[in-house]
Amino acid sequence: MRQHGRGKKPLVFSTCQTKGLTLFMLTRFAVLPLLLALGLPDCKKHEAAANTTTVSNQPAAAASVTPGPSSSSVPAIPAAAPVITKPAIDQNAQVVIFGYHRFVNNVRRPDTEITPQAFEAQMQELKNKGIGVIPMQDFLAWRRGEKAIPAKSAILTFDDGWKSQHELAWPILKKFNYPVTLFIYTEGIRPGHFSGGESMTWEQLAEMRDAGADIQGHSATHQDLRRPYDKVAKKKLSPPEYEQWLENELVGSRQMIEQKLGVKVNCFAVPYGFYNDHVKDVAMKAGYEALFTVYGQPVTMRTPLNSVGRYLIEANKPKTFADAVSAIATTASGPAVAEVSSSGLQTQPADGETIKNSLPLIKANITSLGAIDPGTTPEMRVSGLGKVDSSFDPKTSTVAYQVTQRLRDKTCTVIVSAQSAGKKVETHWMFKIDDGGAMLPAAPPPPAAPPTVPPRKKK
Repeated sequence: MRQHGRGKKPLVFSTCQTKGLTLFMLTRFAVLPLLLALGLPDCKKHEAAANTTTVSNQPAAAASVTPGPSSSSVPAIPAAAPVITKPAIDQNAQVVIFGYHRFVNNVRRPDTEITPQAFEAQMQELKNKGIGVIPMQDFLAWRRGEKAIPAKSAILTFDDGWKSQHELAWPILKKFNYPVTLFIYTEGIRPGHFSGGESMTWEQLAEMRDAGADIQGHSATHQDLRRPYDKVAKKKLSPPEYEQWLENELVGSRQMIEQKLGVKVNCFAVPYGFYNDHVKDVAMKAGYEALFTVYGQPVTMRTPLNSVGRYLIEANKPKTFADAVSAIATTASGPAVAEVSSSGLQTQPADGETIKNSLPLIKANITSLGAIDPGTTPEMRVSGLGKVDSSFDPKTSTVAYQVTQRLRDKTCTVIVSAQSAGKKVETHWMFKIDDGGAMLPAAPPPPAAPPTVPPRKKK
């Protein structure tokens, strides 16, 4: 063996040292301070140090960047779990939704027009009444139980895409710092097939979008979606053609808005408020979260999202705005209603039941609501009918109503409210109707022929 200098012994590594050097090379200096501290007294200590390093809760990369003492001497401190707080949701909050069209200084079509001065006065009244104007997406988040909203809230919506919304109404909204949702039909936006000089452009919509406006769907051509007629092609549609056309009105228009503006469209306002079960089904299956009509009503946590009513504001009907405001502005903290679960109710039809008769007898034993206050009578509301003339038997605590007008929708919601111990209590349940198409109204009889007038005799 070659010697390294006179009188020196050759370099010979023991088995233990060889293992230590191998471990040293494999860890790429990550445990160098640890090895030096331990002094490599024997193989077992090397193995213990290596095991201590690999069992650490920290990733290997982190250990190599910041070496430190072994985990046996300094226990790892787990990261604190994030604290997730859920907002307090007011289940009794109420919302009114207003719909506007054109803003003009000289009203010529009072059914769709309003002056900017009248509009500004209405916005001021919302402020004076303490009604919070909220974004549409906050309303949907509230319905999902994700966000709190004021007990008295309002949503502002503009339909169609008129340029007066951009030029006259928008400055007023900015003055009050109010959000707005625009329901547009794509062929009505310049240079669409039905656009004109009074229509907004995509650039103007983008400007409003950038300032926070919510852009949502209102179909492609703005026509009665129940009718199988294409007014662009000017032709009556066969059943397969109608389904394809309806798909374009509901889905194709949404895709165009999303592509042109880079927004998410999850709401749809039905043109003219005309819809049926099929239109609702196609819209909801297409992925819309909410469907809006023109039948104004205070919206609650229980209002079905497939037919949310809006108050359309018209110059010739100023009482509409006043009625909407008074519907929710009666108290400062919102309506005090105690919701009672329907699980303890005995109802007919039963909750979730599917029946064949669209003229059912609806009744419920409301003992679970508590003792009804003397001098008061429970009220029943039926979706599609509103408040009905129900009867109440205090001996059996049963409220009942015989439907006399065919229920149009496949899903029916019944709401029963009463006064108990000086407080309003309420419960609701739902049932479905499948009567094989019998809900459709019968075709009206043909008009009677005009009476024949005998010809006058010539003189």
